[in-house]
Amino acid sequence: MNFIAIVILIALLFDFALNRFADHLNLTRLQDHLPREFEGVYDPERYRKSQEYLRANTHFAWVTASFDLIVLLAFWFGKGFPLLDEGVRALNFGPIICGLIYMAALVLFKALISLPFGIYHTFVIEERFGFNQTTRATYFLDLLKGLILAILLGTPLLAGILAFFEYAGANAWWLCWIAVTLYMLGVQFIAPTWIMPLFNKFIPLEAGELKSAILSYADSIKFPIENVYVMDGSKRSNKSNAFFTGFGAHRRIVLFDTLIRQHSTGELVAVLAHEMGHYKKKHIIQSLAIGILQMGFMLFLLSFFISYQGLFDAFYMPRTSVYAGLIFFAMLFSPLGFFIGLIMQSLSRRNETEADRFAVQTTRDTQSMVDALKKLSVHNLSNLLPHPFYVFLNYSHPPVLQRIKTILAEII
Repeated sequence: MNFIAIVILIALLFDFALNRFADHLNLTRLQDHLPREFEGVYDPERYRKSQEYLRANTHFAWVTASFDLIVLLAFWFGKGFPLLDEGVRALNFGPIICGLIYMAALVLFKALISLPFGIYHTFVIEERFGFNQTTRATYFLDLLKGLILAILLGTPLLAGILAFFEYAGANAWWLCWIAVTLYMLGVQFIAPTWIMPLFNKFIPLEAGELKSAILSYADSIKFPIENVYVMDGSKRSNKSNAFFTGFGAHRRIVLFDTLIRQHSTGELVAVLAHEMGHYKKKHIIQSLAIGILQMGFMLFLLSFFISYQGLFDAFYMPRTSVYAGLIFFAMLFSPLGFFIGLIMQSLSRRNETEADRFAVQTTRDTQSMVDALKKLSVHNLSNLLPHPFYVFLNYSHPPVLQRIKTILAEII
């Protein structure tokens, strides 16, 4: 085992141990006493159920993470990577096709061994807590659609990356960066109108009090919008949400049908004001720009390691290849990616607070925003008292009690 192998192994074990420690700390925060802010909103039985939901998901995460780690280590030290490489090279299809087959085999293997866990989580845990609405037919049809979509969208992207690093020499990383950036932007434009409707129905919100209130608010903040869409989220889950996606003429603001059933007009306007706040505060452009810069940085580093024999020796690979180099580099990059992820999570939490502030200031309806957050938390069985360290590692949004306290502090 060389130095690179030791670094990757330590990173894997450290990540596993750190996350399990954070899970443990999170569970220690559970308490029978309902926070004062949720008295009269969360009935004791449902609050108890939210804590059981957290325990169930945490224990399930322990099992899946342990299984994934064991399988990865067994495949790695059982010399699965070189064995698969030998089989693929024997096909003599050339570096690009062989690379696609190699990576597809690994992805398919991971998907198959993860399938039972996904089924259990959906049809046992989510079912037990009253969230699952997915039929088995819908579940497996979604998997099939996802597979076809991955083939149609992922194959050209991977083939392009492999081709750049196989044939473009020293210019590969920045040419690849330009190509991947254009691809990412293209997907952002087509996703709302071509990809997302493959999985859900998006129906324009019907005329009435809610639509009038939303369009009136959007006009007040000069937010160009032609329509708001309702998504049949209840087809798969009883959980509620809203989101903003796309650019230009393909931009969409979407409300889950479950959200509409649970909230008043004022609360729904507050939720959408938060989503519009992300757009007005340039958070979406910011995230996209950071993602593009991060991709360029990764590709630049990749150009140094893509054919470095020491990296391949770490995985018992006697011969280098671009396709295996991509996979091994991703594992080597994980420690740096961990710290980048922490920075991105922190930035996301700051942006969420800014979007909350924007919603309250522009709607001038603090109570509706607070009530919406409370109802969302109750309906989705959210953890009201996550441990700060768990939040630091995992949360893209501030905890709901922190959000509420920040919002109320704005009007004092």
